[in-house]
Amino acid sequence: MKRLTIVRNVILLFVLLLHGVTIMFAQQKEEIKEKEVDLKEVILVKKKKAIEQKPDRTIFDFESQAHLNSGSVLEGLKKLPGLIVSDVAGMMYQGKQLDVFLDGRPLNISSNDLNAFLEGMPANSIEKVEVITQPGAEFPATSGGAIINIVTSRKAKSYLSATYSSGANFTNYNKFRTRFNNSLLLSSKNKYFGWQLNIGQNYRESALWSTITNRTNNENIILSDTEADRIGRSTFAKSAMTIDFKMDRLLLNYDVNYNNNDSYVLGSGLGFQTNDFSKNKNIRQDAVATYQKRFDAIDKKLDFKFNFIRNENDFNLDSRLMNTNVLGNSSLQDYFNFKADYSEEIKLLDEGKISIGTLYDNLLFETKQAGITNLNYTRRTAATYLELQSSYKNFDFILGGRAEDYAIKGKTDTNDLTPFNQFRFFPNVSVQYNFAPQIYFNLNYNKKIRLPSTSSLNPNNTNYQNPNINYSGNPQLQPTIFDNYEVKISAFDYAFIGYSISRAKNQVINRVLENGNVVSNTSINVPELKIHNINIGLPIPYMLFTKGLKETMKFDFNPDKINFLYAYAGYQMHQIPNLNTKGFWIINLMSQIVLPKDVKFITNYNYSTTGGNYYYFVAEESFSHSLDITFSKKFLNDKLSVSLNFDDILNTNKQGFGSSGTDLLLQSKSDTRRFGFTLNYKIPTKNKLAKEDPNLLNKNKKEDSDTILN
Repeated sequence: MKRLTIVRNVILLFVLLLHGVTIMFAQQKEEIKEKEVDLKEVILVKKKKAIEQKPDRTIFDFESQAHLNSGSVLEGLKKLPGLIVSDVAGMMYQGKQLDVFLDGRPLNISSNDLNAFLEGMPANSIEKVEVITQPGAEFPATSGGAIINIVTSRKAKSYLSATYSSGANFTNYNKFRTRFNNSLLLSSKNKYFGWQLNIGQNYRESALWSTITNRTNNENIILSDTEADRIGRSTFAKSAMTIDFKMDRLLLNYDVNYNNNDSYVLGSGLGFQTNDFSKNKNIRQDAVATYQKRFDAIDKKLDFKFNFIRNENDFNLDSRLMNTNVLGNSSLQDYFNFKADYSEEIKLLDEGKISIGTLYDNLLFETKQAGITNLNYTRRTAATYLELQSSYKNFDFILGGRAEDYAIKGKTDTNDLTPFNQFRFFPNVSVQYNFAPQIYFNLNYNKKIRLPSTSSLNPNNTNYQNPNINYSGNPQLQPTIFDNYEVKISAFDYAFIGYSISRAKNQVINRVLENGNVVSNTSINVPELKIHNINIGLPIPYMLFTKGLKETMKFDFNPDKINFLYAYAGYQMHQIPNLNTKGFWIINLMSQIVLPKDVKFITNYNYSTTGGNYYYFVAEESFSHSLDITFSKKFLNDKLSVSLNFDDILNTNKQGFGSSGTDLLLQSKSDTRRFGFTLNYKIPTKNKLAKEDPNLLNKNKKEDSDTILN
């Protein structure tokens, strides 16, 4: 009863504040209308929003937010409100596991491989991040609960343009370490074709301290205590070309990412002492060809796309004490994808649209240990979908269905995998009531599936290990089926309140267990799991406290020009049968103060409460606790952007988890306290009035609706 009262009061407070924000925006629109009558000439300039809420997704602008685009992509993602990035439990947004896409195409990697990939990408090479919380039928059903799409490409102009980006960061925790990145973006377009090239590098030195303690009988026995000095080197190139054939268009993309990471590890614990060196090399190549057929009726669109991705990985662990090789593991993954999509507007109620398409993909995954193949895995998916969208007065409706057929098989060096040959249907439905422009109430449901990632299947260890720690995948993992429900109220992108529940069968999770002082870390299927999530976001202008509500409502509410606090709070509860679980809160506060000379002073604070369950882990320390400060300013008519960042200035960002059913305590700390700078320089060109065209590296078949898939 007490919980219901608290929730009711929170909702009541939000509604009252939402009412004030609504009045503020409504009055702002009236003032704009009055001003437009007196203007003889109007110049429209479209500005990006820091956060943009849409019925099925939330879009975060990275390019113009200095506190997000310093450091690596992984460090920027950790600052997004509602997003959890944990070394032990993966990546989630508002209670939903995320399938990671890059420029509209699935990465098909996860776990430590994903973290290493995102650490190797500089955040100032990112344009925006889309979190699609309610993927419809046109998205693969294998996307699971939600999709995060990282968009690296920018706009192309009808002349040669160039943008140089650079950054450097330094840490002085235990030892002075440095990180720096450089990238160059070139693009051009004429009447017949356009091209774009983005090249760059990232060098980073970092450290990680990890401890595993056994607390049996109130005795703290350190099973493993390690200190790792790590060096990461990444280079990337992203290229694109478009060729126009009257109304039709051919798009060609080729991306390559190369990572070469070293780690020097000193380890000690119960019965051992080690001095090891590990090297992990990874090369990822991604090629895609898209043909876009257009018709006289501009609402009709037909696209054909072929995509091929190759991911090669080599991991070696050597003992410097014994001068021997401990591990020599490698993997090769090939992914083929063909899809066709058609859409057109139809008369359905007031207005409507129909989308239909098909997909065929094939994944081949092979792993080797000491040169001997110990896993051959193949996966084939064939799918087709139909989705209808319509509007009636203040209501918007989406009804879709996707049918997918799976054929999964494989074998290890000892036995065959459990095959998965099934045909399944995945419905989705969405109903939205629009109170006013940009103010809506939304109900969503979808059924999805998540196929086990190859990282989870890989039987080989691709992490540091010692006599007391063992990491391994589980080739026998089965797919997870999700039922996702969500209800949400949103206003003007920044204010929202929502509740969602995700029910999963055969959920794949990370499990840490102990057997005779040996700690094993692997993935398992949990038969049944529910995740409840409540999230609230609200902007609060500081003038509300100094000038009162009446004067505040008269002000032009432009987030780029005013001082405000953006508050986010999320509550998650993981329900697992036969386990007494508790929920936890995630709090994010982002403050912006515009100083003289248009210098932006941004403070970002993250905190998560302790005692709650993150699957089978119990947070005994806050796994997200950081205070970051950023100063930024634009020079040379906004061509040069410079920012100074001071991250985790209190040095509180660390993790401490207990593992349910054991007496283990897993603790880790990185050198997250850092300072540095980031700059972006748009090299001047002669033609200032040249038209800006949609971005080349990620041309969308539905550019008006921000669909991420080509």
